[in-house]
Amino acid sequence: MQHILTLNAGSSSIKFALFDAGPKLVARVRGQVEGLGATLHLAAEQDGRRLADRSLTADAAHDHASALQTILDFLAKTIGRIAIEAVGHRVVHGGTDFSESIVLDDGRLRILAGLNPLAPLHQPHNLSGVAAARRAFPEALQVACFDTAFHRSHPFVNDTYALPRALYEQGIRRYGFHGLSYEYVIDRLKAIAPLHEAGRVVVMHLGNGASMCAIRDGQSVGSSMGFTALDGLPMGTRCGQLDPGVVLYLIKQKGMSADEVEDLLYRRSGLKGLSSLSQDMRELEAAGTPEAMQAIDYFVDRIRRELGAMAAILSGLDALVFCGGIGEHAWRIRERVCLGFEWLGIELDDIRNQAGDSVVSSDRSRARVFVIQTDEEMMIARHTARLLAAGRA
Repeated sequence: MQHILTLNAGSSSIKFALFDAGPKLVARVRGQVEGLGATLHLAAEQDGRRLADRSLTADAAHDHASALQTILDFLAKTIGRIAIEAVGHRVVHGGTDFSESIVLDDGRLRILAGLNPLAPLHQPHNLSGVAAARRAFPEALQVACFDTAFHRSHPFVNDTYALPRALYEQGIRRYGFHGLSYEYVIDRLKAIAPLHEAGRVVVMHLGNGASMCAIRDGQSVGSSMGFTALDGLPMGTRCGQLDPGVVLYLIKQKGMSADEVEDLLYRRSGLKGLSSLSQDMRELEAAGTPEAMQAIDYFVDRIRRELGAMAAILSGLDALVFCGGIGEHAWRIRERVCLGFEWLGIELDDIRNQAGDSVVSSDRSRARVFVIQTDEEMMIARHTARLLAAGRA
């Protein structure tokens, strides 16, 4: 059996999934190595059954290459012989050049490396994972799947800023992110509720990274994220929407360098910065401190603001979808987000919502509210399998 390996390489982790590359993609094992540069840990599961949950030595995963080798050793011991025919990579930013998944080569990698400043928390590490995989599997097809690609259908007014036109032509525009998640969710919605998928849909990807997307007829027409993955909703450690004058003030009046501002906005803001405690919603809800509650209040308020904006883009709402770690598991957040949106046709069913059912709206709700578990790895595997098949043809 030939296999497809998917990799999502971050600054301190590599998420992976191994798929049988048959006529129907089947996920054999999923997991991650986390804690690169700190406390190392390997976790993996198969069909919901825990296969590994253990600490690692520093030698086992001190960089992406060694972490990948640890993953491969684990898979060989668990699965037996594996034959990696293709590796699919999550790459956050595709810029203006790439509006769909691509087969990687040296030239395309140079273009993608040039986008590192637009996604400094993600892009360099994504490409480090690609480099490690190319060394490990020199004969395998290497595929990049972009978080920005799903949003290239935006109309001009939702793609631009009110800056000189030349800057738009140079690539300063609203790219949007979490596209692989949105693409999977909208495919899943088409399978379970095709009439709603074909209508006006807002999807909320709420997790450590958080954004929202307005989707009409299966196409993205608006996103809360913009030029970088900083804009829009507050996130675990990222600030979300911010008056650009704040950045100018920090540099001119507070004497902060560009690197210091970048660190502040990407790593020390969001839920963690507001709460002075944690970026984990579970910890914030359990803590109950005034600062933790204010951080949650702000998070909810910004989601509600953005929901109104997305409904305006769509001229109404037929379906609302929650996904991501917070969206899928934090029923209190779902409840607070939807409270008072009866004017938009949203009415939750308390029992369904607290149980985390796939449909959490009441039978009277004009807009149907879904909870869908996203699966970016499956989306990466699908794109990779498509390009693999095209290469064979």
